[in-house]
Amino acid sequence: MTEMTAYEHILARQTAWAANRGIKLIGSRTSHGRPAYTPTLDQNLFEPLLPEVRASFQAGDGSELGSPPYPGKMQAVHSSSALGVNIFQYWKRIAVVPEIAAACGLCRQGSQVSLDIRFEERYPIRDDFARHPNIDVVIHNKPSARIRVFAVECKFTEAYGGRIHGGIKEKYPRHDDIWGGLPHLREFAEKISPEDREFRHLHPAQLVKHILGLNRHPGRHGFRLLYLWYDALGEQGSRHREEIARFSRIAKKDGIRFHALSYQELIGRLMDRYRNDHRDYIRYLTERYL
Repeated sequence: MTEMTAYEHILARQTAWAANRGIKLIGSRTSHGRPAYTPTLDQNLFEPLLPEVRASFQAGDGSELGSPPYPGKMQAVHSSSALGVNIFQYWKRIAVVPEIAAACGLCRQGSQVSLDIRFEERYPIRDDFARHPNIDVVIHNKPSARIRVFAVECKFTEAYGGRIHGGIKEKYPRHDDIWGGLPHLREFAEKISPEDREFRHLHPAQLVKHILGLNRHPGRHGFRLLYLWYDALGEQGSRHREEIARFSRIAKKDGIRFHALSYQELIGRLMDRYRNDHRDYIRYLTERYL
């Protein structure tokens, strides 16, 4: 009997969550494919998408919302975008953004610097590049704040699915103008260009591109970048954590404010702080993701 992979374990737990709620899952092509998608998007979310949030995903590159009759990626029970929305949109809707920023470790508890949360924002690296990085979640701070944005890259099962992620395209290291103040990251990018043969679970090329976009605007000292991931037991989880730590050391050599936090840690903090005041939200997160 083969050992269940971290991906299969997470998917099994999410499938069980849907069954416990009486949700009959469908395949990616409705009647075809592995049943891992909720029939409607709202069934996969703590609360429906706000109009502004829906518009952000509609304008994105990821086909998250799909088109009838086929479900979008966000309808997958193991969707990282659905997990990100389930964590962050609630605080946007009730206009209490500083609490989730502090729980993520991006600012101190009690800080009132954070104003809004946006999804799928683009941060161009160069205007002549055909595609620009989409950052999953961006917390915008007051214009007077020294750190203008807290950017969050959200991952669920991606690190454990076995797919080979790409390196960074050769055009990136060739452009001197995009690497201002980032000599260590540039040296690292050259090692994973055009193929990444060093990392199996973390996708560092994606993080490098996010940093390049943020380095252009709001600038090297104007952002923090959080890697928010779902932790897993076993060898895959251990390797993933080691790769996160390795990338973190490289980024910090260039003075990048890079942080990493597991969803389990974040939900634990939210549970400890807000169990009584935000009961339904906390119950949903803990029952589904812990």
